[in-house]
Amino acid sequence: MKIKELLYMNRDEVKEAIEQFPVAILPLGATEQHGHHLPLGVDVFLAEALSREICAETGALLLPTLPFGYSWVWRDIPGTVSLQQHHVEHVIKDVAHSLTRYGVKLLVLVNGHDANNTSMKYAARELADELDMSVVYLFYPNWEKVMKEHCESPAWHGMLHACEFETSLMLAVRPDLVHMERAVREYPDKPDLYGKSSISLGSLSKSGVFGDATLATAEKGKKMFDLFVSEMGKLVMEAYKGC
Repeated sequence: MKIKELLYMNRDEVKEAIEQFPVAILPLGATEQHGHHLPLGVDVFLAEALSREICAETGALLLPTLPFGYSWVWRDIPGTVSLQQHHVEHVIKDVAHSLTRYGVKLLVLVNGHDANNTSMKYAARELADELDMSVVYLFYPNWEKVMKEHCESPAWHGMLHACEFETSLMLAVRPDLVHMERAVREYPDKPDLYGKSSISLGSLSKSGVFGDATLATAEKGKKMFDLFVSEMGKLVMEAYKGC
């Protein structure tokens, strides 16, 4: 199915698309460091690639990708652009309020950046009380199970960042931006006060990698990517039935 990409459509085409299938997908990313082997746009590239495939499967309208997220932990590293957490939440809400005015019934948030999850959750809750629109938010469904089945290395304390998982996905999606000769393995020590104070990831890792990026392959990434697209597509259609 041809992707209905908002930026390249005129007003009449958008109107017709929404009348046919009133669902829009908003990819959410971030601009932040991902080690020395990956670009700062990892979360943008992955969220958009997933969203494009979901739109191709379902016929949903593809919105422009939000390139910035809450990236406070990397704020001192060159290239990082961080929004405040509540600003991310407000942007999501503003997008939803805009879309509902001309008939969109379901907004799907496809996230590539873990720290956006809080903003998505609270935006969706507030929108439930404000609009006659359904909002669902997706972040690598069942990623722990998928990673266990397709990756050789474990996640660092339940977190995904520049590791075998993300690097494999990037090798499948944008191999031209991956420098595997620079990939490293690093599992930083976790201080007792991590998660209970302002100690951040930026002060823990020397390389910016949390896991073993050296084990990444495009084959692993393609298998995981296809699983995520399939599951997300099902979730979109399930959510649409409830609209």
